[in-house]
Amino acid sequence: MKNTKANWKKAVFLTVLPIAIIVASFRFDNLAQDLAGMIRADVFDIIMHGITNFGSTFIVLIVITSLFLWGKKKREWIPALWSSYITTIIIVFALKLVIARERILGTEFYPFIHILNYSFPSMHAAAAFAAIPVLDREYPRLKKFWIAFAVLVAFSRVYLDMHYLSDVITGAFIGFGIGTFFVYLEEKKNIFKRLMRLTGYGQ
Repeated sequence: MKNTKANWKKAVFLTVLPIAIIVASFRFDNLAQDLAGMIRADVFDIIMHGITNFGSTFIVLIVITSLFLWGKKKREWIPALWSSYITTIIIVFALKLVIARERILGTEFYPFIHILNYSFPSMHAAAAFAAIPVLDREYPRLKKFWIAFAVLVAFSRVYLDMHYLSDVITGAFIGFGIGTFFVYLEEKKNIFKRLMRLTGYGQ
């Protein structure tokens, strides 16, 4: 009974806290843009453009990690990783379409895919943080690197005036939450391990 009550309180806390942080972040959108403007420099522009490239995020966090998992015979975590990534993209797309928040100054960055021009939430931040739960479970020693990279991806979006602070914070929580869900699902149900065995790729 005590464990059930403690778990319930923990679940409520882990739900309420992100919501409170997201709501509070809207109040700091303008401040974050001002602070980003104060530190702009040519060298930072080059670095941030490189980090914010969606292909870089995809290759570092998804493709390379998938290859490591395959080589380490932890193959059941590959579909968990990709499921987190794909589910995050679908949910973020849906939220962008429903909320339709304009980007800073109404700037359009994607002329052929107009839905991506909506600002809330950040696809980059969500995708980067969606990979962290799987990576943290299988490569805990690299946890600081994964988090630092994801934070840099999120920060680059604010630095380059492509997103508000609230966009990236919301995206980060969405991605991390979805990634955590798939890790929990695999740990409790072994769905992906059984699937890999059925397809002949399991251990």
